[in-house]
Amino acid sequence: MQDVVLKLANIESSYGPVQAIRGVSLEVRKGSIVTVLGANGAGKTTILKTISGIIDPQKGTVSFEGEPIQKRDPDWVVRKGISHVPEGREVFAMLSVKDNLLMGAYTRKDRDEVARDIEKMCGYFPILKERQNQEAGQLSGGQQQMLAIARALMSKPRVLLLDEPSLGLSPKLVKEIFAIIKRVNGEEGTTMLLVEQNANIALATADFGYVLEVGRIVMEDTCERLLQKEDIKEFYLGMKADQVRGERRWKKKKQWR
Repeated sequence: MQDVVLKLANIESSYGPVQAIRGVSLEVRKGSIVTVLGANGAGKTTILKTISGIIDPQKGTVSFEGEPIQKRDPDWVVRKGISHVPEGREVFAMLSVKDNLLMGAYTRKDRDEVARDIEKMCGYFPILKERQNQEAGQLSGGQQQMLAIARALMSKPRVLLLDEPSLGLSPKLVKEIFAIIKRVNGEEGTTMLLVEQNANIALATADFGYVLEVGRIVMEDTCERLLQKEDIKEFYLGMKADQVRGERRWKKKKQWR
């Protein structure tokens, strides 16, 4: 059985008087991709910010490889082995693509290995090699998302936190980026915690999923089983109620054949 590398236990976090997540508990196993689904404002981003040290929780514990890490500085969390790709990409717009990648490796001292990892990132994202001397702010939205992911991977994290990587991108680019996410997980063994509104692509990519509503976990299961649940189909996969009912009738009819 895979080891639990990241664990949240009864986490509560707030923005001032507004409580964003309420008693959230989840586990991420080594080498897996875990997704947290939920509507805008459900608290998904708050979970990642709490893990990465941007927000201090009022209650609960965040454990990484068995050690409590809540209320630590973000720099300490990165050095520990957790890297965060924020919502909205947030690349260093005035720096070149290459310098952005080097910024991702600021915690490392192995310069020769850093150079090799830049080449590796350009292998995953070939457009970054073409544009490596261009200012990051001149890249398209999809290219900036690729750069943000590659920059986070340059720290050689054991856990990668991904916040809405599909946001604002065309379906073609979303498919391309999620294929690379899956490839990195398979080839590098990087554990990932992914928060997404696009349930279709998230469930197709991840191994296990949690559903978050108004700051609480209301459902958890393997992605394969979540895809079969009627609530998920109706509220997250865009299927209309009559489609769900029709599929239910078809399944019953099939059982009686």
